[in-house]
Amino acid sequence: MFLCYRTMTVFRTIFMALAIVATKFCSSTQGKPQQNSNAEKNIQEIFNTNPSPLDNIQSNRKQSGIDLIVNPEPTDSLIPATNFNSISGKAVTCNCVPYYKCDPSTNSVTEDGTFDGFGVIDIRFNADDPICPSSVDVCCAMNRTRSETLNPTPLVQRPNQPQGCGVRNVGLDFTLSGATQNEAGFGEFPWTVALLHFSNFSYFCAGSLIHPQVILTAVHCVQPHNPGSFIIRAGEWDSQTTRERLPYQERTVKNIITHPQYKSRNIANDFALVILSQPFVLDDHINVVCLPQQGSIPATSITCYSTGWGKDVFGSQGKYSVIMKRVPLPVVEYNSCQERLRKTRLGPKFALDRSFMCAGGQRGIDTCQGDGGAPLVCPIGISSETRYMQSGIVAWGIGCNDEVPAAYANVAIVRDWIDQQMLANGFDTTGYTA
Repeated sequence: MFLCYRTMTVFRTIFMALAIVATKFCSSTQGKPQQNSNAEKNIQEIFNTNPSPLDNIQSNRKQSGIDLIVNPEPTDSLIPATNFNSISGKAVTCNCVPYYKCDPSTNSVTEDGTFDGFGVIDIRFNADDPICPSSVDVCCAMNRTRSETLNPTPLVQRPNQPQGCGVRNVGLDFTLSGATQNEAGFGEFPWTVALLHFSNFSYFCAGSLIHPQVILTAVHCVQPHNPGSFIIRAGEWDSQTTRERLPYQERTVKNIITHPQYKSRNIANDFALVILSQPFVLDDHINVVCLPQQGSIPATSITCYSTGWGKDVFGSQGKYSVIMKRVPLPVVEYNSCQERLRKTRLGPKFALDRSFMCAGGQRGIDTCQGDGGAPLVCPIGISSETRYMQSGIVAWGIGCNDEVPAAYANVAIVRDWIDQQMLANGFDTTGYTA
């Protein structure tokens, strides 16, 4: 199984009507997108404009396109599973508890809280023992189990910790073992947010935090919605649990600003800003991304990442990811991308709008249905800072998992427009400047 992420949209030209993938993550080399003769049905499926039957199921849990979002569970109610019997049936003498209730020190006592993580967590679901049911639970020895939450030193208090926008957190809280499908680490890309329907908490797109109160996403994601119909969630990681040490935050939407030159025919200038009713509280796992300077061009020799909770295969048969994924994608030069797209069903006369940049084109590694608006970020500065800027926004692609680059809205061509909108609404522009 290989991961691929992409969002699809219906791209119509004067000469033909084409079903094109609207961005979401997909992770499989099996099967091709099925052709859908009903364009309107395809649009609804791609953009999730109508809730699926699953979204209408009433239960004691919120339904969500990034799988079931469970209701927050008070930490005090988390009772350790003593002498935990694992999924294989083998008896294991330990307590199955959230990682932050298991002392990581070798002396069984955490000295004055000055530690920076909890080691390795194995997220495999088919590995040998010991394994706990939740992704954030560990099999903890009796003498290391704690009733209180153990908090590592906050990032802002650690020596030599990079500050400001775009800092990727490698190994925040813990590192992953068994991450075979490009799963991102907890809080690794702290600017990635989820857009959820307010009515049923179903996931329909992604975005990025560029200011505590402003989200950058795609017009094709927000155009069907009014501000009161969806919410923004930051700090999410595993959508099947609320047991992470640092909780996600949710905000309602105050206003939506779309690029004045957006074209629905080919989704050119697919840029939108979402103004929140209240700002997010920045934390270790919630931070803003850097933005490129106006007109800058990302180097084609670097590997960028797209992040989100996309489907494993294209179409209605696909299932949304539970844990946030990160897909490594090389930048593809504009002319080269246009030539490769002309070899597809788009035809030899296809002209790629200059508002797009391209990335990907490696079989089995791609963006796929469901993550329209998701950020494509590229490394900048010295490698030790692990700092990233957002070069693209997931827009559209031909198929899924094929050797064809996907098109991303090119953020560098609208930096001036973003600055203008930010200042007009009373927001500072220095926070996303590296």
